[in-house]
Amino acid sequence: MARNKQRERAAADAVSETVDGGLAELIPDRDRPRAWTLLVDGAPQSHVDLDDPAALTFEYQRRLGHVADLAAPPGRPLQAVHLGGGAFTLARYVAATRPRSTQQVVEIDEPLVRLVRRALPLDPGARIRVRATDARAGLAKVPDGWADLIIADVFRGARTPAHLTSTEFLDEVRRALRPGGTYAANLADGPPLAHLRGQIATAEAVFPELALIADPTVLRGRRFGNAVLVASDRPLPVAELTRRVATDPHPGRVEHGRPLADFTGGAVPVTDATAKSSPAPPPSVFR
Repeated sequence: MARNKQRERAAADAVSETVDGGLAELIPDRDRPRAWTLLVDGAPQSHVDLDDPAALTFEYQRRLGHVADLAAPPGRPLQAVHLGGGAFTLARYVAATRPRSTQQVVEIDEPLVRLVRRALPLDPGARIRVRATDARAGLAKVPDGWADLIIADVFRGARTPAHLTSTEFLDEVRRALRPGGTYAANLADGPPLAHLRGQIATAEAVFPELALIADPTVLRGRRFGNAVLVASDRPLPVAELTRRVATDPHPGRVEHGRPLADFTGGAVPVTDATAKSSPAPPPSVFR
């Protein structure tokens, strides 16, 4: 009976609004009084806890959080760019774990930005600027060498747009990163993993150091899922990243060096002329 009342209260408190990407829903977390999950057209986009923004629930967001943690010594403020906003989960995380950081969020869906700002307001003391524009256009406005960290987590209709998958796009990423800066991208793919392999080859054409974080079943092509690609012009903290990922509630694997090259399997870099959006997930993924 109590559980049914909880569900009824959650349904009553849910917020739904049409945005450019479809139907956005903010669903309250039954276990945390000020935590919410953002869905767009049924696809989970973000989970955020306003009382504890350092708590990351989604598997891929935890992995991006590890990358942010290792992008600089603990506590040092970052200059970060987030391509794709969602509920601003990673920007809130960086602001909580690295006070005085300066961040830019680029999100093309302006009605979604307004909804999140209204329903899940940002800490007014956080140095987070939100731009409602296309991710690549917003990136082009970032000064050369400005960012310590750039995170790409952009999906439209559960697919990453084609123009954010090319070497030309990653050239812009590298231009905006300071020397030694870190790039991380949330990618989604399923068997036969052609998109994921192509994205690794594309990053390899621009960055000398790469690592890939994913669930082993995704890497073996057994199911559709997320993978986090990490790139830099300097050696990555692979050992510590591996330790953190292995101790997550849903342990993952970090591929680097020769195993990652072998996984890529001769895939060729993607250019603007050949780019395609990432594959659509099967309907079963969100059930």
